[in-house]
Amino acid sequence: MKNPLLESFDLAPFSQIKSEHFLPAIKNGITIAKQEVDTIVSNSETPTFSNTIEKLDYSGELLDRVTSIFFNLNSAETNEEIQKIAQEASPLLSEFRNDIALNVDLFKRIESVYNQKNELDLTPEQTTLLEKRYKSFSRNGANLPNDQKDKLREIDKELSQLGLKFGENVLAETNNFEMLLTDESDLAGLPDGAKEAAKALAASKEKKGWMITLDYPSYIPFMTYADNRELRKKLALAFGSKGFHRDELDNQDIVLKIAKLRHERAKVLGYTSHANYVLEERMAKTPEKVFSFLNEILEKAKPAAQREFKQLESFAKELDQIDQLQKWDGAYYSEKLKQKLFDLDDEKLKPYFKLENVIDGVFKVASNLFGLQFEETDQVDKYHEEVKTYNVTDTEGNFISVFYADFHPRPGKRNGAWMTSYKPQMVKDKNNVRPHVSIVCNFTKPTPSKPSLLTFNEVTTLFHEFGHALHGMLANTTYPGLSGTSVYWDFVELPSQVLENWCYEKEALTLFAKHYETGEVIPMELVQKIKESANFMEGMSTMRQLSFGLLDMSWHAQDPSDIKDVKAHEKKAFAGTSLYPDVQDNCMSTSFSHIFQGGYSAGYYSYKWAEVLDADAFEYFKEQGIFNKEIGTKFKDHVLSKGGTENPMTLYKRFRGQEPKPEALLKRAGLIKE
Repeated sequence: MKNPLLESFDLAPFSQIKSEHFLPAIKNGITIAKQEVDTIVSNSETPTFSNTIEKLDYSGELLDRVTSIFFNLNSAETNEEIQKIAQEASPLLSEFRNDIALNVDLFKRIESVYNQKNELDLTPEQTTLLEKRYKSFSRNGANLPNDQKDKLREIDKELSQLGLKFGENVLAETNNFEMLLTDESDLAGLPDGAKEAAKALAASKEKKGWMITLDYPSYIPFMTYADNRELRKKLALAFGSKGFHRDELDNQDIVLKIAKLRHERAKVLGYTSHANYVLEERMAKTPEKVFSFLNEILEKAKPAAQREFKQLESFAKELDQIDQLQKWDGAYYSEKLKQKLFDLDDEKLKPYFKLENVIDGVFKVASNLFGLQFEETDQVDKYHEEVKTYNVTDTEGNFISVFYADFHPRPGKRNGAWMTSYKPQMVKDKNNVRPHVSIVCNFTKPTPSKPSLLTFNEVTTLFHEFGHALHGMLANTTYPGLSGTSVYWDFVELPSQVLENWCYEKEALTLFAKHYETGEVIPMELVQKIKESANFMEGMSTMRQLSFGLLDMSWHAQDPSDIKDVKAHEKKAFAGTSLYPDVQDNCMSTSFSHIFQGGYSAGYYSYKWAEVLDADAFEYFKEQGIFNKEIGTKFKDHVLSKGGTENPMTLYKRFRGQEPKPEALLKRAGLIKE
């Protein structure tokens, strides 16, 4: 069988790939990568930076490309066949990674180079790569006795399968729930666009009426606008109980197993907890520092959150005689209160945020700041017809990147939004190999009468993911292992979060916020209201983010062996941040994909950590002008292009001239007065 994944390719050959191509390509990639490592190990010459460290970083290129295509499809366009292959491939990949990480002879060569690093006259990037490689081996068991290495292999194999199963269960739970409404009065309060989308969704499934699902573009408008409290409750209970039904899709045992195996792994490697292990390679360094950071912000946010919650309670009581505000009331009454206080709601804003215009807007922002040009092309192969593809160039016409963008929900796509890559940037054989970068979102689909109109929250999401994409596209490093988003996890959110700030600025909004029917630029009073309402319920929003960070740390910063009940543990972790009454039938941990499927275990705090960086960085832009070319160039040169080549604080200070100050975040959030 001819396998397109084993032929030489630059662009991912999506249209030629069949599911049966993946496993042979992955196995072949593993074989080639092992041979490359064997060549390094069997080299009779004295270990040097170039014949050991460099060679290792460039090894496994085919395997990396095949697995990036495969696992990206498993997130954005999966099916039962792909999920089955993932369960088969993951243990093989885990075993291969351990074969490398636990290879004593390879580690001896790395250690030999590391021990002479002070005499080698390395560049800062080479020094970083050497230290990263050495630590990745020493931190992952290269010095362990064989029985402990075997134990590590078993743990890693099981963890890889459990993470996949967790994600499959969440996706299945999301897809399995459908709320078909046949009485139009049940949709009272819902905007016309949301009603039309619900009707179109029902029709696509050959049903009469209006269908509401747990996909964000369906779920969020219903929770925000639907007057029917009982139906909001039904939807919220379904959303909050994913993986929590004691059935074949239940994730409780998986959560307990993952937490315990991660802890066991950390202990084998000589760490007191999984968080201690993870944070050693983060800016925060220790669990104590993370707790201190989260609690410091909590101390500032909690009084504001409690005031806001009381205000919301009073408002709901006054409006609808609601005696006890529940979780399914929060978005609904917040929206009503925002409309009352600011005369602003998403329905007034959405006509100005046609998806195509927002895409054009984020491109213009990138052009003004970083000199990038985006040209849509039909010459790039796609994995789904909805995907948009672009060639990215600089002002001189030099090729920078291929950019894929996938915007709407589908049954084979997991919820949420993320950035990913199909090919990393690197300098190889004196050639600067440019990256292929993608963002995946779940935005409202166009309907027969309306284009895709985004909520303001979706606009900021697009800018956020595009910020990650810029980090990938503008990468300009020598080694793939340090390129693009290969940075400390609590630094990776800086480019994404800083870009969100442009969504609130008049200068940026006038570039793209134009009425989809009339072409009228968004009126300045609406821009002013966006800015005024930016801090609306900020205390509650901050407390919610902190609660997720604290829940993550509660699973990973201690020995979880005594945890028998996922829900009871979660309730305890949320105790200091709870505002709403607990819902016994709901559990967040069982669908907390960031930490149990994604890479955020012991790292969810990094969103807030990066907010400190992004508020401080944007203050610098505001001082000089939000489209100041000089500041944009400094951000590109010292942050976006540098990847993980140096310590992130060194890079940040080079851009900003100082360490970040948390005051900028607290001021922006309205939690302290200027």
